[in-house]
Amino acid sequence: MKYDVIIVGGSYAGMAAALQLIRARRSVLVIDAGLRRNRSASHSHGFLGQDGADPAEIAATARAQLHAYPTLTWIDETAQAVAGVKDAFVVTTADGRRHEGRRLLFAVGVTDTLPEIEGMTERWGKSIFHCPYCHGYELSQGTIGVIAAGPMSIHQAQLIPEWGAVTFLTNAAVALDADSRADLTARGVTTEATPIARIEGHADVVLVDGRTLSFAGLFTVSRNAPATPIAGLLGCELEETPFGSQIRTDATKETTAPGAFACGDAARVPHSVSLAVADGAWAGAQLHRSLVF
Repeated sequence: MKYDVIIVGGSYAGMAAALQLIRARRSVLVIDAGLRRNRSASHSHGFLGQDGADPAEIAATARAQLHAYPTLTWIDETAQAVAGVKDAFVVTTADGRRHEGRRLLFAVGVTDTLPEIEGMTERWGKSIFHCPYCHGYELSQGTIGVIAAGPMSIHQAQLIPEWGAVTFLTNAAVALDADSRADLTARGVTTEATPIARIEGHADVVLVDGRTLSFAGLFTVSRNAPATPIAGLLGCELEETPFGSQIRTDATKETTAPGAFACGDAARVPHSVSLAVADGAWAGAQLHRSLVF
């Protein structure tokens, strides 16, 4: 069978795109490896109508609703290879099966590369975050630490005082000039230059001089890249952002490979569930139009 659209990635953006297409009675294959970016988070905030919901439940409900449409096919697998051209794409999954489609959509999400600090990875999405709009309110205006990871961290430290008293832990990752330092001071931000040894407890930062700074929560800027390089196998170009790299798309979400589209965190910044859903819905509509016109 040749599908109208093969979607690689079945998280929020991929499902939002699929919904537009199956409601237009188009045949859609979703290939999903089951690795949502926010799988470590227990609550999702800032998504209208779902504020505070478990992100796993949001995803499960969406998937169940998609399965009510007869033109959807869903495979829990990993897409390993892609080849072909517009109207004649082939995606090969890890089980060796080949799937044909007229259009492709890469909704593969991104990986987060965090600063190499002991204790950070296991707290990511629990007490260490990247988005204050998603997690800042729940810190109840408590003390917040911002751990520097690069130049964008200065902007993060400038913004986050809206949610609590901020200490900017530069950790030898950024050098503050006089203007930046004065700006942070004017915003009430405390700067801590002593390097970090590790993170313990809920959000306790142990410095190399033995001091421990305890926070209600921590923020840092992760470095992003598409979660799989599969789009590159088709020749899709990447572009740099302040947060890493993403798949280059035009206004219709089409990549540099004709007939192949991309959406969600892998193809836009900034990132959140609500923005991923919106981007996926737009991509789905544009994919449908590409099949019609």
